[in-house]
Amino acid sequence: MSWFGNLFKFGAPNIAIDLGTANTLVYVQDQGIVLNEPSVVAMETLNGIQVVKAVGEDAKMMMGKTPDSIEAIRPLRDGVIADIEVAEHMIKHFIRKVTGSRSMFRYPEITICVPSGSTSVERRAIRDAASNAGASQVYLILEPMAAAIGAHMPVTEPVGSMVVDIGGGTTEVAVLSLRGLAYTTSVRVGGDKMDEAIISYVRRHHNLLIGDATAERIKQDFGCAVVPEDGVGEQFTLKGRDLVNGVPKEITINQANIAEALAEPIGAIVEGVRIALENTAPELAADIVDQGIVLTGGGALIRGLDEYLREETGLPVTVAEDPLTCVAVGTGRAMEEAIFHGVLMTQ
Repeated sequence: MSWFGNLFKFGAPNIAIDLGTANTLVYVQDQGIVLNEPSVVAMETLNGIQVVKAVGEDAKMMMGKTPDSIEAIRPLRDGVIADIEVAEHMIKHFIRKVTGSRSMFRYPEITICVPSGSTSVERRAIRDAASNAGASQVYLILEPMAAAIGAHMPVTEPVGSMVVDIGGGTTEVAVLSLRGLAYTTSVRVGGDKMDEAIISYVRRHHNLLIGDATAERIKQDFGCAVVPEDGVGEQFTLKGRDLVNGVPKEITINQANIAEALAEPIGAIVEGVRIALENTAPELAADIVDQGIVLTGGGALIRGLDEYLREETGLPVTVAEDPLTCVAVGTGRAMEEAIFHGVLMTQ
């Protein structure tokens, strides 16, 4: 290659992006995960024109607390882009943040993961957003495949293994073998639906209105899949607006209440796993009995979820080492390591 060609090769490294409903993680070639921020953009309207006010962590802090001129938007819903323009701003911002001024000569190749249940239109929206953000080439990888690679599962071998990736917008259930998906189903239930379940439970039982951020905090700190052994668990206080009197109020609830609130979304996830097991070829099913099910994604951190799934399916269930970063690490490894190149899609 000529000196001039080398000059163009010098520049930004290739990037892998886990474009999540709740968080976006960016993996840079040879560096690992360099960015992990909420998928939120704050747009400000000045003289009728919308401009980006903040992205990521700064924008998330504004959610539910903005004046009329500022709107905090989550551009992804159910794992796919709902607002392409805002998503583009967000991807551009994150790429600029990790590449700095190094992308003077060459924009990077970008690998992005997509839910297995996403349509061709939704995939095109993700591809366009990345291209417009400056990618020289965009590759896609299916989310359950990325999660399995990140969890160090034997995806390249002729062995059936099952991964359940519980993200913010969707839960991906897949049976993998020989670099491919033998069966996959995408359940549109994830962390967001759990937050909504907590909000509606508190409103129904205590006439108290709480915000998304409060519900998310409760889920992370006290969320559990089964009622604690003593029937109560930890107690904690909640602040919100009283729907009867319209004034701020504080109440005390316990973990058993939260387990009750989460019963429906967790039930939907278990149902998705059951459907996947019913549709698995017998030889692969025999492998899953030995290999078990691996949980990844933020939802895998819900206390007792692995035990609950073990009881419901009778199979061994384990939580991946670092469930929150599995998809990003898997996307990065698929981009870097030649053994996984067959799993990347250009369409």
